[in-house]
Amino acid sequence: MATVELRFSAQPEHVRTARLVAAAVARRAGVDEAVLDEVRLAVGEACSRAVGLHRSNQVTEPVRVVLTEEEKTFSIEVGDGVPGAGVAAADAAGVPGTRTAAPDTGFDDAEGRDEMGLAVISGLVDDVEVSAGEGGGVIRMTWPVSPGAGVPGAAGAAGMGGTAGPVL
Repeated sequence: MATVELRFSAQPEHVRTARLVAAAVARRAGVDEAVLDEVRLAVGEACSRAVGLHRSNQVTEPVRVVLTEEEKTFSIEVGDGVPGAGVAAADAAGVPGTRTAAPDTGFDDAEGRDEMGLAVISGLVDDVEVSAGEGGGVIRMTWPVSPGAGVPGAAGAAGMGGTAGPVL
């Protein structure tokens, strides 16, 4: 199992970087080319949601993005540091997952965009879960990978295992 972890300050301009990194790692992991736009959009939406929650709730810790390549799947987790955020929105949007915290009525959900963002993500990703607890929330999105479909030799160059090919 290979993992790439990205942490960035809750600034909107960093969302684009997270989208590009996610798409590059997904491609190298073997996610179908036809699905890469959905990966980019879903990661952008999840990161924008986390940035909005951090900024509207004065959370200073970084947004977390964890990209994990496994044998048959590629998953991305986007975590925010707002306790209880997203519980009511995830329930309302019908997104499966674990909620160990009760819905927090004290957090600011950036003017109701939380539920909309989760609905968009669940429309883009077939396998999505939202977990929320005292330490914040996590959106986990998973896509299948095609065996042997990753970029040959490029996985090692990205730190994803394998051997690195020549740099052109």
